[in-house]
Amino acid sequence: MQKENNKPVSLYHGSNVIVERPEIRVFGHYKDFGYGFYCTRIEHQAKKWALTKKTNHIVTIYSYSETDGLNILKFPEMTDEWLDFVADCRRGKEHLYDIVEGPMADDQIWDYVEDYVAGSISREAFWALARFKHPTHQIVFCTSEALKTLTYKDNFKV
Repeated sequence: MQKENNKPVSLYHGSNVIVERPEIRVFGHYKDFGYGFYCTRIEHQAKKWALTKKTNHIVTIYSYSETDGLNILKFPEMTDEWLDFVADCRRGKEHLYDIVEGPMADDQIWDYVEDYVAGSISREAFWALARFKHPTHQIVFCTSEALKTLTYKDNFKV
């Protein structure tokens, strides 16, 4: 059931294939918000993701409507809570959220997060380094119920 006054928004996924039916794949390294299907509200960001693939740079577009009954965690900005959550996820700690949304650490911030997770820098040093960096956006769909909030719309090559 769609929330009242909740207009669908477009989300983008950058890959090397068209993804009409998103899946949650559990493999590879730990990511900011754990395993799941990652999208962004920022088209340019999805293009960057697609361009990291060796061939077939494709952005898939979805319509997303938040629904009641899902356990959703949102981080409007980078905070201590965001840093702790990202650090836990990068260490492999699982969470019980259906959807997690918030800032994505760009390459430089990612390095700072890795240093923080490894204990090479303190929390204070992380914030001093990250203060002038501009994070992007990510939203991860962590359960099959969460994936039901996405509707395939279109795709394009980059």
